[in-house]
Parts: sequence; C-alpha cells; structure tokens
Amino acid sequence: MAATMAVALAFTMAGCGDSGTGKKAGADTSGQVKSGSAGIPQKSDGSTPKTDPSVKLAEATGQGGVVLTVNSVTRDSGGFLTVSGQLKNSASENFNHTSAWAGTERDVLASGDSVAGATLVDKVGKKRYYVLRDTGGKCLCTMGISSVDAGQSLPFFAQFPAPPNGTKEVDFQLPTFPTMTVPVSG
Repeated sequence: MAATMAVALAFTMAGCGDSGTGKKAGADTSGQVKSGSAGIPQKSDGSTPKTDPSVKLAEATGQGGVVLTVNSVTRDSGGFLTVSGQLKNSASENFNHTSAWAGTERDVLASGDSVAGATLVDKVGKKRYYVLRDTGGKCLCTMGISSVDAGQSLPFFAQFPAPPNGTKEVDFQLPTFPTMTVPVSG
C-alpha cells in the first residue's frame, strides 16, 4: 500500500512540475488550459486551443455513431504532447454514454465526464502514457461532456507526457473507439 501511494505521489508530482520555467504543467504563454461550457476546451483568456479541423490525421467511428477525428498530435518544449481533435455525433439520436470516455482508473474520477480515459502507446519504446492530472486530480483534458447531441461536433484535447524525441508515431486510444496510429509533430 505504501509503495503504491509513493508511486502515485511521484507520478502526480512529475506531472505538476514547472520544468524550471516557472510555469505550471498545462500552461502556455496565454494561460492555463481549462474546460469551458459543454466540455469545449478553453484557455484562461476564454479562447479555444487552435486546431485545424480540415487536417485529419486519423478518424474512427465508435459506439452510437460518434466519429472521433484526431487533427493534431503536437509535442511542446515543456515535455508534453497534446492530442486535439473533434467528436461528432453523426447519428440521428443524442449520444449519452460519454462516461466511458473518462476511463475506469480510480484517480480519474475527479475529472467527471471527460476524455481522461485516453491513452497513448509508444510501440517502439514499449510504453503506455496516460492523460496528465493537475494537483487536484483533474485531467489536463476536455471535461464536462455529458452528451453529444445528434449532428453536434465538439472539440477535444488531452495532454500527455511526451514520448522520447525519436518517437515519430503513437497509438491513440479513447474508450469505445478503435485504436488509431497517429504521427507526432514537433
């Protein structure tokens, strides 16, 4: 039990460091990323992280006809990797089963309805990466998605520890969707 808590504490502290820059994890020059209304990611200045929806790195259809499109997988200088994209309900009925996207890990439950269950796998390095958390246990990802209305499209993001610089592609997985291999930029 003590060993498990020590590992959890070490992981939490690693995800919250400032990398010597004086900035907290998940922060950029325009402010820390946070979730806005309807689960739409927003920065503290109220703007939404920029993603070009015309760029489609990968796309998969999951439960209920919801289409997951990955538009960018970007490495930043702080040692993080951000996956951004769209979730679109292409069905004629509202999709209300988003709780599976949060995953089953006990620690992600603080994030509520979110995409905290997403993972990245570096097949070459044989390592799995989980969505980063803030000091309160909330994911550095889109939160507050309790449903996706018929025809509605919502942007999403999830931030992970970056794999080694030599890693050129990773497998992205969100519960209820097939695994997608996506290239890493930056």
